Amino acid sequence: MIGLAKTAGGPGNVELIERPEREPAAGEVLLDVLAAGVCGTDLHIEAGEYAAVPPVTLGHELCGVVRAAGDGVDAALIGARVVSETFFSTCGACPPCREGRPNLCALRRSIGTHVDGAFAPRTIVPARNVHRIPAWLAPEGAALAEPLACVCQCMLDPAAVAPGERVLVVGPGPMGVLAGQVARTLGGEVVLSGLPRDAARLEVARGLGLEATDTLADGFEADVAIDASGSAAGAAICMEQVRSGGRFVQVGIFGRPVTVPLDLVLKKEIDLSTGFASTPLSWRRAIRMIERRDVALDPLVSEVAALGDWRRVFDDLRASRGMKVVFDPQASA
Repeated sequence: MIGLAKTAGGPGNVELIERPEREPAAGEVLLDVLAAGVCGTDLHIEAGEYAAVPPVTLGHELCGVVRAAGDGVDAALIGARVVSETFFSTCGACPPCREGRPNLCALRRSIGTHVDGAFAPRTIVPARNVHRIPAWLAPEGAALAEPLACVCQCMLDPAAVAPGERVLVVGPGPMGVLAGQVARTLGGEVVLSGLPRDAARLEVARGLGLEATDTLADGFEADVAIDASGSAAGAAICMEQVRSGGRFVQVGIFGRPVTVPLDLVLKKEIDLSTGFASTPLSWRRAIRMIERRDVALDPLVSEVAALGDWRRVFDDLRASRGMKVVFDPQASA
């Protein structure tokens, strides 16, 4: 089958190529991929800014239908529409694994970086990783369950927002809009901030009932500031706008070393927290939020594209054109 793969290290080296297929082994399921979201991490991998083990098919945000199951897997899963956690394997013995934090295992292998992922018509994942999705949720929206789980990892363990707190979210991309929705669910009064070029994305946020602006009022001060921009400027705004004794949560990935005013963390006694990827706990919380309709996923999908359009899609997302683009690996280019 044809998949979009990172073929070698360094910048570039991403192309549509023939990728190997196999049957699911014991404890695994084979998925027909219905939708695969393009993540900022995929852009960082293409730019050589995030480690991958090539050759490897990209894509870790997915929704699919279980086509076949290996030994030891409940046959009732076949035909189910599911989303999947991203870690293919971990050591299971290190302190983070034993503490329920497989995201921090030094030997973790993840789909889309170490093991072939979802930018192909079919992929294989461990059966323990899949979660059924509600019938009302479109596959394209369901692909955002993975970024939602990552936001939950950053914001819910422990809760980053208390009821009534003013929350600033910098960066109105998918992670920022998801973070804003989660903060609102926690009882926060949310302001989502972007740049003038983010007008379309800010409008999506307003459509979900979030306050969104490209100009913060003079003297604006937040109890909690969340950077979802993955930029040094965004992180600096958060540190500047959060009140003394407030909290700063880093959700975005920079992809490179950056300079930020860390002295503000000291001088204002800011509590700084973050979260890497996701855990089984953050996935359970994300699925529960979806089932309760605490967050909306479908409105964040700005385009469904064929894999053959990947170059244009990557360029558009780097230029902040569109919100979330999802590949349909079953579609012809």
